[in-house]
Amino acid sequence: MKKPIIPGIIIAIFAFIAILCTYIVDEREQALILQFGEYKRTVNQWDGTPKGAEAGLKFKLPWESVVRLERRNLDLDFDPVRIRDIDSNPLLVDAFVRYRITDPLQFYKTFRTEDRLRDRYKPVVESSLRDSLGKVDTQTIVAGRRAELMQEIQDAANKKAIDEDYGIEVIDVRIKRADYPQEVAQSVFGRMEADRMKEAALLREQGREEARKIENDAVRRATVIVAKAREEAEKTKGEGDGERNRIYADAYNQDPDFFEFYRSMEALKKGFGKNSTYVMSSEGDLLGYLDKDQ
Repeated sequence: MKKPIIPGIIIAIFAFIAILCTYIVDEREQALILQFGEYKRTVNQWDGTPKGAEAGLKFKLPWESVVRLERRNLDLDFDPVRIRDIDSNPLLVDAFVRYRITDPLQFYKTFRTEDRLRDRYKPVVESSLRDSLGKVDTQTIVAGRRAELMQEIQDAANKKAIDEDYGIEVIDVRIKRADYPQEVAQSVFGRMEADRMKEAALLREQGREEARKIENDAVRRATVIVAKAREEAEKTKGEGDGERNRIYADAYNQDPDFFEFYRSMEALKKGFGKNSTYVMSSEGDLLGYLDKDQ
């Protein structure tokens, strides 16, 4: 009954040694191998490629330890930072930093953990935000040159990380939100509303002035058109009267008696109204033609 115990013990010893001497590095990780706290080597270190060629099952000495660090891009999300723009308007800016660990050994020596990086790196990011955003107005921060400002903040934060040898590379900085603090939001919005109302009143006055100009121009043009039409009408009327007089003159020259008779009849026609009584002498010019045959 004692013989099967010995192979089991041997297998257990080998299994224990295998556990102590092997480890697995995920392709999303990079590992530091330490011997009694002293650095020995790095496995699957970031080299600019997305996948790690050194990932997989690895061997080590039993007294060596493994420190695992992320190989993927990581985020540092900070609390909103209170800044002032170039016009001294207060703003609450909520931003985050995306970075990667490019030197695992230096990162481990400096911070050990990501929480310690967050604590030490927060003032750096806040200083970069204040320096860059404090040189422009709120409109520029919100919509104008936002991409350029984020690039400027990223460059400043990355320079600090390189100068201090943090072992990281800042690959992106994003402003998630930029709002007025609650205590000043109402006054700022009131001032913005007053400015918009003033601008609207100015635009309305400019519109009324433009309308008056258009109306006056229309009246002037109408007056000119009517005057020209009247002038043309008078000219046409004068030409018609002249033509009429010429025709009358030609008719008179051809038959003066008939023309005189025709003119007398036209005068009688225009002078006599309906249901009217006139007393006239037969010796006059108008009725003289009626008695010529008698």
